[in-house]
Amino acid sequence: MPENASDKSRQRLIDEYTEIARLAGALAHEIKSPLSTIRLTMEVLTEDLAEPETERERRTLNMAKTVVTQCRRLENILNQFLMFAKAPAVKPTPTDLNTEVRTIVDFYREKAKQKNIEILTFFAPELQPIMLDKDAFGCVLWNLINNAEAAMKDGGELIVRTYPVPEGVALDLIDNGCGMDAETLEKLYDAFYTTKSSGFGLGLPTVRKIIEAHGAILEVQSELRRGTKFTIKFPAPPMLSTEKPDPLAGLKQELEEEENQAQDQNQDQNQPKEE
Repeated sequence: MPENASDKSRQRLIDEYTEIARLAGALAHEIKSPLSTIRLTMEVLTEDLAEPETERERRTLNMAKTVVTQCRRLENILNQFLMFAKAPAVKPTPTDLNTEVRTIVDFYREKAKQKNIEILTFFAPELQPIMLDKDAFGCVLWNLINNAEAAMKDGGELIVRTYPVPEGVALDLIDNGCGMDAETLEKLYDAFYTTKSSGFGLGLPTVRKIIEAHGAILEVQSELRRGTKFTIKFPAPPMLSTEKPDPLAGLKQELEEEENQAQDQNQDQNQPKEE
């Protein structure tokens, strides 16, 4: 089937994005090496000036510590950018969504108690398996949970639920935190856009890329001072037959067809001919 103009245009954009991402990733790698050298050098300098004796040495020590702090921040930004720029190479396997979500949520419960966050779980029974890269999904779920925690600084309630949908299986994470306004929602997946003082704005863009690499859909609803709801809808994999193939099935079918043809020929020969 020949490609139409829209398919060619879409493929061209994908190729251009891939090339830009490759170049950006290579540039980030090139920056990381000298940046690490600068940080290590300044760390040695701070050790040498650990006990300053003059005002000049104290001022130099403070400047060196500032450089170290900013280098570490830049290294964190570069690491997150490399994760974002790299095309997700997910390796999904048939997985029970309830089991994966329950494992991560149970691990988080102790921290949730310390933050005065109550977790309520509602897992639909007997969900059909989905194709999931467990490691990549773990990063997605941790990121969404951390966002919910940040939105509930004074504590709150986090609802985690799974349920079937016509296209497959869905997962909701609902918090009653500070919520987001329309402007924030519009820029939510823009790289380097963040409302957090310590964030880099690459978490949710990376989350969406991983979700889309699974062929899934990420949706968000939010309202200021009421909370936020993230929904992930996973497609159901094609149903696989659980019956073992019969190696003689093809031969049996051929023999039956030959026998039927022979019977038809005999009937034709035994019919009286018209004169």
